[in-house]
Amino acid sequence: MLASISYPPIPIFHVGPLRLSLHGLMAGVGFVVGAVLMVREARRRGFDEEKIMSVLSWALVGSLLGARLFTIPAHLDEGLSNALTPFGSFSIMGGFAGGILVGGWRMRRLGIDVAAHMDMASFGLAIGTVVGRIGDLFIVEHLGARTDFFLGYLVKPGYDLAPQHNGLETLCETGGGCGPYHPAALYDLFGAAVLLGLLYLVARRWTNIRYGVLIFTWGAWYGLQRFLIDFVRNTDLPGADATAGPFTWNQWTGLTAGILGLAAVVWIALAKRSPVVTPEADTARGAVLPPAAV
Repeated sequence: MLASISYPPIPIFHVGPLRLSLHGLMAGVGFVVGAVLMVREARRRGFDEEKIMSVLSWALVGSLLGARLFTIPAHLDEGLSNALTPFGSFSIMGGFAGGILVGGWRMRRLGIDVAAHMDMASFGLAIGTVVGRIGDLFIVEHLGARTDFFLGYLVKPGYDLAPQHNGLETLCETGGGCGPYHPAALYDLFGAAVLLGLLYLVARRWTNIRYGVLIFTWGAWYGLQRFLIDFVRNTDLPGADATAGPFTWNQWTGLTAGILGLAAVVWIALAKRSPVVTPEADTARGAVLPPAAV
């Protein structure tokens, strides 16, 4: 059994004169992969791909704004000017919230069915997390508390970690401790991969699945997943995550999303508050049945 994981981070990738962060690059790739997955699902069910591309364009803007704005409350103690700088930290939870809110608004503007399209987006949200978290692993970001777990990441003197962990670099260099530390991003990647499989299993095997179940299943799982993972996050070492009471800001958000998502799934499934998904029901919501299904 491995005692720990250790490899040199790759914080900057050089392409000629350009200096690119693999963190940002993989976040962008994750959005694209998620968008492709949503479009493929829409094509399979006969929905308008052109309108979906418009929704995705607006959702991208919303996710970028949400990712930045979501971190502001956690940094107000550093002063308003620092909290409001456009070049500060970004939050994946804020990115999801911004993308979903703006994407939902655009769906309504285009007159397309929100529940059906959000269900299709759930696959993209899950795979986007998997791909995006690979960028975190490249630059070694989101290390948590010290651990003896075999998946723990061991910092070594001279390693250039993500800026969030500059304090850990100094601590390791001065002999104060190199870990291993919990790789929270790796745990999130694993959880999102399982979630993606669950969504496909539910969508393909649940014969009486109702509109809205998939997106709320995603919200319930991922929200509670983030709530649990953040218990191993860094709260007492240099570069600690900001907390509000007993939990981090992401934990509060994840717990809220998880409870609301779980309640919505139960409400839709047990109280039958939404129609069953069928090709005919999709057609009533704007889809075009393929010739073989007509």
